Amino acid sequence: MAKEKKLVESITPRSEDFAQWYTDVVKKAELTGYTSAKGFIVFKPAGYAIWENIQKELDRRFKETGVENVYLPLLIPESMLKKEGELVEGFAPEVAWVDYGGSEKLTERMCVRPTSETMFSDLYSQEVQSYRDLPKLYNQWCSVVRWEKTTRPFLRTREFLWQEGHTVHATREEAIERTELMLKVYGDFAEEFLAIPVIRGRKTDKEKFAGAEATYTIESLMHDGKALQCGTSHNFGDKFARAYGIQFTDKDNTLKYAFQTSWGMTTRMIGAIIMVHGDDDGLVLPPKVSPTQCVVIPIRQNAEGVLENAAKIRDALKAAGIRATMDDSDRSPGWKFSDQEMRGFPLRIELGPKDLEKGQCVIVRRDTREKTICPIEEAPKRAEELLDTIQKDMFARAKDFLYSHISSASTWEEFVDCADNKPGFIKAPWCGDVECENKIKDELAVTSRCIPFGEEGQVHDGDTCICCGKKATKMVYWGKAY
Repeated sequence: MAKEKKLVESITPRSEDFAQWYTDVVKKAELTGYTSAKGFIVFKPAGYAIWENIQKELDRRFKETGVENVYLPLLIPESMLKKEGELVEGFAPEVAWVDYGGSEKLTERMCVRPTSETMFSDLYSQEVQSYRDLPKLYNQWCSVVRWEKTTRPFLRTREFLWQEGHTVHATREEAIERTELMLKVYGDFAEEFLAIPVIRGRKTDKEKFAGAEATYTIESLMHDGKALQCGTSHNFGDKFARAYGIQFTDKDNTLKYAFQTSWGMTTRMIGAIIMVHGDDDGLVLPPKVSPTQCVVIPIRQNAEGVLENAAKIRDALKAAGIRATMDDSDRSPGWKFSDQEMRGFPLRIELGPKDLEKGQCVIVRRDTREKTICPIEEAPKRAEELLDTIQKDMFARAKDFLYSHISSASTWEEFVDCADNKPGFIKAPWCGDVECENKIKDELAVTSRCIPFGEEGQVHDGDTCICCGKKATKMVYWGKAY
């Protein structure tokens, strides 16, 4: 019994220390491990399996829009990186450089990719000659390196996994359409697959991607009230095309520059899952992304027929398309329950001698701990129904949390009060001046998260900037962020 208590007690309560709770969950659930290379992590099977499910579903959604996968080199020559000035300036502090090949000093040093706009632009300059070659809709699954000073598993590491899509188009309008489409893909994926509600909008010029004309974003809210940027889609216009010579002969036989986009989502989404849905007992995984959806736990498994029938339930679940396992280890049932809850698997099915006598089993939800008793033969159908219900309920709870943690402010005093005392997003008008944006960040550690789309991002007559009091031009979501 002492061991069972220790399993849960080793996780710090969220209300006591949210950052330590997060670290405890990552460690206890065996999602990652630390390495001798500072700032770099190991993705353990439990963590990598979540990423595989994210990757599989995102890849499916990408391909439905016509995207194809490619893979480009890891190293980028310095001269190529410097062709687009804003990009190199934006990433310079985070770039890792390779100076030697074997024992010989390179004639030109190469950076380990922090992102691949330069390499894709170089590729497109070779591939694109005519309007008939357009559009090109490419994506790559890879890792990138950014030399972060402060790291935290999934949220900010020196190497992380992601996908980066890069497309090239004949017209500005097509590029804008693709930029908006991919943001919709990200937003729908986060809400439908990860049960994470998001705010969709455009980044301010200060916060947009280096070299982009416009950056669109989906922003989510963690349980501690901090924002997390979950995915971004960038419209580059023809800036990179001019820097890298991506030209094509159009239908009117004139030579024109192409228009580009890029868009990315990373393994920080695993961190988002943890911080949006987790509780004091550990992970709570949405059924669609959970590597294991149901764990069958035999009770008094040495009793006649228990283990065999538990295995039959597991096999029936698998046959129904449910990702199921059975914990037939020699640990106590209480330890197994605690372990299943800590790892966040959406359902467990308990089967003991008394259940067997009655021809029933007990199904327990991870998110609410609610128990359902059902006939053994109905377990797969009932589990399938419960998984669907859990997915919807988790999204509804997260959505309620998000919208109950959005404050509005119309004066500086109200804004300061919200920043100091009300965790979550602050919706407030802004004049558009970067000096006000910088002041808010410097004095309150609050940044602009996005300008929401449509009417929500518009100000009304009489609205004044939250910082300087001048006429406001945009309504902005602000917040403290990871």
